[in-house]
Parts: sequence; structure tokens; C-alpha cells
Amino acid sequence: MEPAGPEHRGAVRELRLHLVTWNVGTASPPPDVTSLLQLNSLGPAVDMYVIGLQEVNSRITNFLSDLAFDDPWSIFFMTVLSPLGYIKLSSVRMQGLLLLLFVKHVHLPFIRDIHTHYTRTGLYGYWGNKGGVTVRMSLYGHTVCFMNCHLPAHMENTEQRLDDFEKILEMQFEEENIPSTLDHDVLFCFGDLNFRIADYGIHFVRESINNKRYNLLWEKDQLNMAKKKEAFLQEFIEGPLQFKPTYKFDLYSDVYDTREQKSLFWFNEKKRKPAWTDRILWRVKNLCQHASKEGEFTEEEQTISVTLNNYISHMSYGISDHKPVTGTFGLELKPLLSHPLVTLNPEGEWSAEHDVLISYSAAPELPSSAWDWIGLFKVTFRHVNDYVTYAWVEDDEISSNKDSKQVYMSAAEIPDMGGEFLLCYYSNNLQSIVGISQPFQIQPNRTLIGKDLTQEENSWMQKPDNLESHDEF
Repeated sequence: MEPAGPEHRGAVRELRLHLVTWNVGTASPPPDVTSLLQLNSLGPAVDMYVIGLQEVNSRITNFLSDLAFDDPWSIFFMTVLSPLGYIKLSSVRMQGLLLLLFVKHVHLPFIRDIHTHYTRTGLYGYWGNKGGVTVRMSLYGHTVCFMNCHLPAHMENTEQRLDDFEKILEMQFEEENIPSTLDHDVLFCFGDLNFRIADYGIHFVRESINNKRYNLLWEKDQLNMAKKKEAFLQEFIEGPLQFKPTYKFDLYSDVYDTREQKSLFWFNEKKRKPAWTDRILWRVKNLCQHASKEGEFTEEEQTISVTLNNYISHMSYGISDHKPVTGTFGLELKPLLSHPLVTLNPEGEWSAEHDVLISYSAAPELPSSAWDWIGLFKVTFRHVNDYVTYAWVEDDEISSNKDSKQVYMSAAEIPDMGGEFLLCYYSNNLQSIVGISQPFQIQPNRTLIGKDLTQEENSWMQKPDNLESHDEF
């Protein structure tokens, strides 16, 4: 029996998604995120990481620097995940809101139509300290959308939270032919939603938490209450809140808020009541469409489904007054895309000592462009612009027939030290990688490496004795 895979139309494929939401309180990244990303998990490997952060440091000096360069959190997660075979697929930032998507290389040719958007809701829509950032895509032919939100704070602002949440959900992408947020096959909404536990006093809440009787608090959770009466929330699903409320903690502690807060009027405010502010919700469109039908819909109708495998908080992280929350999902789908638009391979044995050839074939439906290019990447590349070198598919073409084409790459552009690399075909019209090769070895330039070693040895032998170090210098 042939294994299930994207190349077999009609075969079911399950992708493993790991979502993170974390209000980091302007802090720098922690020393280690192994448990947060479940890197030591014995289960199946994660196919896609979706990381939503709130309150990333957005002071003007930091923000201007981050506009010119990757922000510290993006660099941090790329450093962790790229050696494991993940590429940063997309990111979007609005002041302190940051959304990052990382995906395994094998899925790149089946991810298309990536678009980002942000919606401001602070100061009546003029300020981006609150709102939502969104990334959407076509994943194996199915539309999937991820939305990271930061809603208004404080117990009394429930209605404002709901109004802002609904406004963010009604956001429309600017490009034509892109479905609205709620029209995607699957929509994940997460973030610091700031919903609180109503009515109960702080002592009852804390006592219930200490005794792990979380069920006593669920009915007074503002989001749970809103889902019963707000139509736009009723189609969203959430896993059981079987972990401690994730706000508000003393820094570097698992102790809830012990410090009195100073107000502008110089008297002490009450300690903050614990709350499940950090949440992950999802919505499957085909479930909504068929909810009114009697019985379950047929297997043919259900082409995509979402299963929650794990919904937990991570108490060991203390850089902010929020604990991060993660959801691990199985996304089961029938691929609507059977083959990559481009298949490509290195021709023969590659060496840094001579020019090399790339052969590729493109599907008829590829919207080719003179600006398409093929990049040479290290296997641990971080993002699409992290190429070593590239060749234009038209300018550097040397042969063509009905089945395949050949592109030339100069030896001068290939790293002398060689190593393990792969090739990616980038479509300018689709703004994405539409073909990727298997990893392959490039042999080093032995002549230059030997010459460099000889020069280094000669230089060392010729160093004068009077260049020894002296303590006074």
C-alpha cells in the first residue's frame, strides 16, 4: 500500500501545528524554549509553529531598529528552529504585537497566497497598542488564517473587548480574491484576550485555584459567558481550561500578584485577580456550514478537520506577569494540490571548483515571470531571503525543451568550503517558494582551501618576535 502524502490526490494528510500565545511584557527572550516548543517531545514532529507575542518591546528606539532589522524575538526563534529544518514562512508586526510562522521545508511548495494584515483598535483605531495581526495562506489548497490579538484590559471593559474582537474578525484583506477572515476554511484566533473572572472575589478565586477546582471558575469566565450570548463567538471552539489562570504573576515566580499597585492618585489599588487572559480559539468553516444539517456530514464533504491534542500553560517561564499558553493541533486534510509547481535538482556532482547546472521542470499552471529565480540555500536557512546565491531562471538559462530547462550558476558564487545545501524556486507572481530540491552536498574548492592554509602557515612562521603581548598594553 502506498503511503499517504500530498502527491496522492484524495489521500488524507495530517499536519501537526503548535500554537504559542505569550504576553512577554517588553522582556527579552528567555535562555531556553525547549519545553515551550515541545522540542523534546516523543510524538510526531511539528509541521508548523505559529507564535503570537504581545507587548514586544516597542519603545521608539527598539521599534525603529526592528523596522530595519529583524527584532530580537524573531532572531531568537529563527536561531532555535532553523537548525531543526524550519524556515520563517511569514511574520507581521504592529507595535507590540508580533506573529511568526515557521514551517518544515517539505511543505513549502504547497503553501501559497500568503498575505498579512493588521487592525488597530487602540484610541478608536488610531493607535496600534491594541488590535490584531493576521497571516493567511492556502495550505495544500485549503484556506487557513491565523490571528494574534491583544484586547483591552481591566475587569469592566468586557463590552469593549467584544466590540474590538468583532471588529478585528470583520477585517478584510486588501487584495482581490482573498476571502474575508471568517470565510477561511480554518481560522485560529489567539492572544492576550484579557477576559477576566467576574463576580467572585479574589480570595474565592485563589482558593479554587489552590484546590485545582478550576471548574468553579469557568461559568464566571467572561469569554465563556460571552460565547453563550454573542452570535459571532458561538462558532468558535476552545479546549478545556484545565490549567491555572495565566495572569497575573510576580516576575520569575509562580506566585500570583503580591505587590500593591501604585495609581496616579498615590493610593494603593487592589491586587489583580487571577484570570485566563491568554487563550487559543479556532473555527472550522465546514462545521459551521453543516451544523444545521441533521446528523454528521459525509466524509466527502469534510475535507479538513481540526483536533486539539494539547492545551496547556507553561509555569516555568517568568519573564513577564503572564504565563505562555500553547495548543498542539492535528490538522487533517485532503490535499487539493497534488504536485509542486516546480521540481528541480542539481545536475551531477556539485563542486566549488567549477560552474554548475540546475535542471527544473514547471507545471503548465505556473504563472512564470522574468523575475523568477532559483536560490542556493544552506539546509539551515532561516527565511526566503537567506540565500547564498541565486540565478535568474530566464537570464541564466542555457537550454530548454518541452520537459525541462537548465540554468547555469557560476563557481565564483558557490562557497569555497562546500557543505550541505538545497535549491528553491521562487515565483515572483506568487511571492512564494513553489519548488524545493532534496538536500545535496557541494564539494569544497580544494585548491583554494589548500592555498589559504599554506598562506596562513607562512604568515605564522614570518611573525616577528617583538609582537609578543605585554601586560602594560
